[in-house]
Amino acid sequence: MTHLRARLNLRLGSFLLDFDGTIPGRGITAVFGASGSGKTTLLRCLAGLEARATGSLVRGEETWQRDRPRLFVPPHRRRVGYVFQESSLFPHLGVRGNLEYAMRRARGPGLSLSEAVEWLGLEALLGRTTGDLSGGERQRVAIARALLARPGLLLMDEPLSWLDEVGRREVLPRIAEIPSRLSIPVVYVSHSLEEVLRLSDRMIWLVAGRVKRAGTPDEVVRDGGFVRWQGSEAAVVVRATIAAHDDVHHLTRMSSPWGPLYARRRPGSPGESVRLQVRAGDVSIALESGSGSSILNEFGMEVRRIFPGGKGEVFIELGRGRQEAALLARITSLSSDRLGLEPGMRVVARVKSVAVID
Repeated sequence: MTHLRARLNLRLGSFLLDFDGTIPGRGITAVFGASGSGKTTLLRCLAGLEARATGSLVRGEETWQRDRPRLFVPPHRRRVGYVFQESSLFPHLGVRGNLEYAMRRARGPGLSLSEAVEWLGLEALLGRTTGDLSGGERQRVAIARALLARPGLLLMDEPLSWLDEVGRREVLPRIAEIPSRLSIPVVYVSHSLEEVLRLSDRMIWLVAGRVKRAGTPDEVVRDGGFVRWQGSEAAVVVRATIAAHDDVHHLTRMSSPWGPLYARRRPGSPGESVRLQVRAGDVSIALESGSGSSILNEFGMEVRRIFPGGKGEVFIELGRGRQEAALLARITSLSSDRLGLEPGMRVVARVKSVAVID
């Protein structure tokens, strides 16, 4: 698959975007950072909406931008789809009109109108005006419109930020399916770590317009600087496989790199792979396995790293042998001292089933 190589600079007042990175040609790459870190500015540069940007932008063998000799491929020649925070549907066209407009602009292979309507559940909306749609419905139509233009790259700028929980549940699974269904890469901008960990295959952490860390979500979220910045929101992501459902107690048992893992009942069939999140604040540490506890998940682990958090807090990175999947605990420095924790020490990590997020 064709990757995108970008070295871009753009000054906007006192802010400087100084981006140097590669975006893979498959999967979802999440661009994450605080407000004002340059996430939307980067997307606009990739789309060709910032002609003032300098540097180079190359997708495979195709150069979209360079300084000498000056070359700048305009947006309509880049085959880039763009889904904004607000759906930006044309109010005078209605739902069907918006989708047909995209089809008229389409180039190359891709979704048909009927396929997009069926996949995104738009059949009942085709005769409606855009003003009659809920937030989730508007974004589903916006995603369909972007995909019906048959882009080679899809850019999404916080598409869930204006939605309530119902709308988020409508749209999130559809976004997750895009790379596998259409074989096009997605660059997904968000300030929500939960969304990023749920969706992304690769993660870019932007700080003040520069790449602070890039890699798999697991690699980035375990970066010491990232963990300290996240503080109470620090979390890890792990892939697990559904083993069985307990409908009596509304639980799902999964096989994880840490061992058997119980979580609240979730959809899916045995053998299905799922991605889970565990916040550092929901992990406790003991020196040995205990009985009579309400906590179902206990994992024998080794202390890999200890690094400072906020005042009176430390983060403990835990693992099992050489396996990459780590677990992160956020505890008080007093607790760490009382347990005598140090790298290489064997401990037991405990995680409440209700604290596991899918």
